[in-house]
Amino acid sequence: MPIKELSVRIRREVRDGKFQVATTIIFCLSIAFLVLVLGMIINDHFKKFVLYEDLHFSSLNAFPPLFSSSLSPCMQQCNSSNTAYGLKEWISPKDRWHSMTDEELMWRASMVPGIVQYPFNRTPKVAFMFLTRGRLPLAPLWDMFFRGHEGLFSIYLHTLPEFTYEPSKSSVFYKRRIPSKLVQWGRSTMIDAERRLLANALLDFSNERFVLLSETCIPLFNFSIIYNYLINSNQSFLSTFDDPRPIGRGRYNKRMWPTITLSDWRKGSQWFEANRELALAIVSDIKYYPLFRNHCMPPCYMDEHYLPTVVTKFWPNLTSNRTITWTDWSRGGSHPAMFMRNDVTGGFLDRMRNGFNCTYNGERSTICFLFARKFHPNTLQPLLRVAPKLLGFDP
Repeated sequence: MPIKELSVRIRREVRDGKFQVATTIIFCLSIAFLVLVLGMIINDHFKKFVLYEDLHFSSLNAFPPLFSSSLSPCMQQCNSSNTAYGLKEWISPKDRWHSMTDEELMWRASMVPGIVQYPFNRTPKVAFMFLTRGRLPLAPLWDMFFRGHEGLFSIYLHTLPEFTYEPSKSSVFYKRRIPSKLVQWGRSTMIDAERRLLANALLDFSNERFVLLSETCIPLFNFSIIYNYLINSNQSFLSTFDDPRPIGRGRYNKRMWPTITLSDWRKGSQWFEANRELALAIVSDIKYYPLFRNHCMPPCYMDEHYLPTVVTKFWPNLTSNRTITWTDWSRGGSHPAMFMRNDVTGGFLDRMRNGFNCTYNGERSTICFLFARKFHPNTLQPLLRVAPKLLGFDP
């Protein structure tokens, strides 16, 4: 073979060998890269699996199995008690005091369960809401009234914010105060306080009836009669009427038109009683309440017109159009008569108890008023003397 051809052949073989080596190197590098990527993926999944197993077993150690036979009866009982306690606190808060703002309170109180049937044994209660300045001078009478009827009533006190007095633990008024704000007579703050009382009372799902009272109010019958009267009533008790006089229609502000017209305008007693449906409607009102607050100012008194007007216009079927709290306006003036110790006689109280005619659940009745006001603190002793016999209170 000629030397020239041999040289060409050698160069070709060397070139082909280099190509094979390069190809082999590239192939090996590709395999190594794939192995590296696959290793990273496997390692990541392994870490997640180990982490999940650690969390799983640590959670099992932290929270024993619900149906473990190794649980002691005490532990099972404690778990059951904690669950029941949580539900109880939700449906019936034990403490009246809380840190909610008025806006938060109204929102919370306006909640209505979507399931009608209660998941607990519900005994309807009457919420007694006292709008007061401070102490209740007639508290011993009310203590006598409530005695022996625990579980059928709730008590709420709205006082001046600076009032911090707490009665003894033996009193039904012990720790019954709610977070309160300043109230001015004739101003919208009076309605604020009433709505605040209603909202706090609505937090207890067993409260079915809500009655507003003052520190000068007294009950005219024993607890059983009043409880049955309210619980069995088909309607709420809120007085409302059309008063054509300047102290009635004359207080209407044309700026409330067209939402509230002059023909809608009503007047009534501040002291009302409401069932749960009406109470929910009142605390949920965010449309008409601001309208009254902005346009019903003295000589327009919001506590005499807001509820009578709004309830008559939007929920007329919920009220009997009368109050159950007797007040004497016969002496004239801006305030009702105040009764003193010499006024308290059996005949005087009996006239308030049975001296009127009204309609109750569609039938005629002589029991029209369950409460009365305004009684001076010096009436306490004569009231305590007549209460056991006349009012049927347990001594």
